[in-house]
Amino acid sequence: MSGLSGAEAILGAGTAVRQSGTALSILRRIAADSAVPVPTSSLAPPLRFVTDLYSILLRSTMALPKRIIKETERLVADPAPGITAAPHEDNLRYFDVTIQGPGGSPFENGFFKLELFLPEEYPMAPPKVRFLTKIYHPNIDKLGRICLDILKGKHKWSPALQIRTVLLSVQALLSAPNPDDPLATDVAKHYKEDEKDAQRVSREWTVKYASK
Repeated sequence: MSGLSGAEAILGAGTAVRQSGTALSILRRIAADSAVPVPTSSLAPPLRFVTDLYSILLRSTMALPKRIIKETERLVADPAPGITAAPHEDNLRYFDVTIQGPGGSPFENGFFKLELFLPEEYPMAPPKVRFLTKIYHPNIDKLGRICLDILKGKHKWSPALQIRTVLLSVQALLSAPNPDDPLATDVAKHYKEDEKDAQRVSREWTVKYASK
């Protein structure tokens, strides 16, 4: 350890980004000086990732728990297929999320915007997540609230779960709507009485509201 503070170490890494050097070596310098883990692959991450990571860590070193910093770094460096998540510049507990509708589902080819917030209690309490894009789904209501067990409260949540896990679970919910545990009761009724027609409406909404 160099004895520098986390912020000073990251500032130094930021200078290195602007000057020269491989992206991977710069990331390793950040890890050495600030105890933030980075990918160990011999493939160098893109320079844009390094500068974005530098910016995120610089703003958050003194304000956020290391757990959130590490999760954010992973979301940026290794996004899940069909999912992107980026923290707000003015509040790193808020994330802008986009989830692509799974193939073979009524939401295929849709790009759904969500917002995710990490409360002060996180990871002892679950994130707050809601859809911003309109969607015809029995487990998502008109306000974008989501009926998903792990989001229902501390009694269903485990601190071992992460932001990535939550977003993958939401994506899976698009593949398997569950009208037996509804949040949008009218949509659930439609799915139960005429699933084929309900899926048709879901596809129409996807084209209308979730197309790029």
